[in-house]
Formats: sequence, structure tokens, C-alpha cells
Amino acid sequence: MATLELKDLAKRYTKNIWGVKKMDLEVKDKEFIVLLGPSGCGKTTTMRMVAGLEEVTKGTILLDGRDITDIQPRHRNVSMVFQNYAIWPHMTVYENIAFSLKLKKMPGADIKQRVQETADMVKIGELLKRLPGQLSGGQQQRVALARALAVKPKLFLMDEPLSNLDAKLRVIMRTELKAIHQQTEATSIFVTHDQSEAMSMADRIVIMKDGVIVQIGTPDDVYFRSANMFVAGFIGTPPSNFFTVKCVFEKDKILLNHSHFTLELYSKEFDELTEYNGKEIVIGVRPEDLLVVSGNEAVFTEEVLVVEPQGSHQVVALNLSETIVKMVVSAETKVKPGDKIGLGFNIKKIHFFDKETENRIALKSEVLL
Repeated sequence: MATLELKDLAKRYTKNIWGVKKMDLEVKDKEFIVLLGPSGCGKTTTMRMVAGLEEVTKGTILLDGRDITDIQPRHRNVSMVFQNYAIWPHMTVYENIAFSLKLKKMPGADIKQRVQETADMVKIGELLKRLPGQLSGGQQQRVALARALAVKPKLFLMDEPLSNLDAKLRVIMRTELKAIHQQTEATSIFVTHDQSEAMSMADRIVIMKDGVIVQIGTPDDVYFRSANMFVAGFIGTPPSNFFTVKCVFEKDKILLNHSHFTLELYSKEFDELTEYNGKEIVIGVRPEDLLVVSGNEAVFTEEVLVVEPQGSHQVVALNLSETIVKMVVSAETKVKPGDKIGLGFNIKKIHFFDKETENRIALKSEVLL
């Protein structure tokens, strides 16, 4: 397929309003990249610049080494699926998929074969004679996918294509989209604000905030080795819990002192914290790494505020110093609001952050699976 390279890419709307401040990104051949971030972070603007639908303020877009920054969209060999699908309501499914192929002057027999093959791949092969108004939302989305894939583009762009589907269909479609990607080996960029979609589909995730990239990595990288507190708080459902603690070295131990608890660490395993002796840092703990324990194993005890059953597990919420702390526990663990429970930490899974910069404090000894 193709490689894509964005060099110092930026988009400014007015003097003080930037859609994208700076994007440097390399997408490998056959890679599935997800641009992830909150609304307004610049992910859709980035995609539209790659597609040629948004003028570039500065920077360069290279597709297979060719500069396409100022080339018209139809000459870029890039296909895009929009959030609202943008299929033509007066055309049949067949005509929608075939339209771009006809513009390319492809022979009729070849068009027929390509349309059928693509429609079968996205499981709408029996719907080719229908109009979009006779289709469900999920079927319309498949038409949009088929139309984009039929031209066999060098680069396949998808702008939140699942956002209009119901929850169950979204889960089904993200699995099928990943399977389609593996089948076509298309170099793909997928935009979403749903971190579950990003985690389940991406080869690498590009996390954006305020028009810049804050971390690029595999799903495991961004989840287990979050670059900063923003990433740790954005990735994960529920997100990480954060505790501000004072770091105190005593002989061979480090004491992390919080107003509600003291956590002990062996100093030789956390040498990188030496410079924070006597200073405050922030620890991040994933909900699944807070443990229900009893007796002396409990770091602190707290009253259950709310229990949220999720079928296979339950989310337990506690109120700690006016801050809601959430933990994920087994469905077999019987707790109810008002219960007092003991809590412990999975020490090897704690994330450490500089309080001032909010950046991750990397540890050589950390064991993260």
C-alpha cells in the first residue's frame, strides 16, 4: 500500500486559533493508526488536511515519498469515510460503490466484478439493488466503506465512522473493520474519541491534546506506560485514580505519605525517586490495580459509596477527601454501599508522575505487563 509522513504540519484558522499546532508523524506501510483525543484536539482537522479537504497552514504531507500537500483531493489516491457516511440517497448501493470507478474510466465488466467483490467483503453483496433509504444505519456505513475500498486507495481514512451506530453494532463493526484491514492490508488512519475503539483496533495510537501529539505508542504502551497524567486519565474505563503523596526516604524504604494512608516501597527498586525525597509526587493507580484486602494487608479502609454492576465485574466507588476513587473488582466480591472495605495497591503497577510537569517518572525496575 503506502507510507505517510507528516512533517511540522499545522492548521491555523485565525491569528490565535489553531486547529493543529504541530504534527510530526510517520505511518508505516499496512499500518492501522488511530488518532485519539477529546473533542477539539485536532484529530479530524489532521485527517482532513491529509485528504486535501482542509488547506495546510504550514508543513508537508508525503505519501510514499511524494509531496501531496497542495495536490487536489481527487489526485491523491486517498479514500475517506465520513462520520455521516455521505452516500448518495438517489443512487443504489451498486451505483454508490461504482461511482468512483466510473470516474476512473474503468471498463464496465471490471467495475461489476470490483463492486461485487468489495460488497461481499463488507457483507452487503445481496443489497446492491437497494437505495440507501432502505438500509439500516449499519448497512449504510458498510456502503460507505465499500465505496472507499473499491478504488483500492494508497491510504484509507476513517473519521469516526462508528459514532452513529448503537453500542452493540459498534462493537461488532470495529471487529469487522479490523478484519477488513487485515484482509486488504490497507494503510489506514482512523479518528475517534472513543478510547475503547482505539485500544481494540490500533497497531499504534496517536493521542492528541490541544492540537499537538502527547504520546504515540501501541495500546500496551499508552495504557501501561502512559507518558503523562493526561494520557493516564484519558485511557482506560474507568480512568486512573491519582493520589498526591509526599516522598520520604527512610533507610532502605520510601514512604509515600498521603493524608489517608502511607505506602511503603523498597528504595533500591525505585532509585529514580531519589531526587523527589521530601517532595510531593503524584501516583496513578488503575482501577483494577486497587485491591480489596483484609487485615494487615490493607493500606487504608474506606466506606463504599456506590457499586456499579457490569456483569463480569463491578465498579466500586469510594469518596476519599472529596475525590471519587474507583476500583474494578470481581462480580463474586459481595460489597454494597455503606460497607467498610480494606484497600491495597498492586505495587508493580503503580504509575509515578512529576507533580509540576505531570510527566511520567520512568523506572528501570518497573514490571509492567
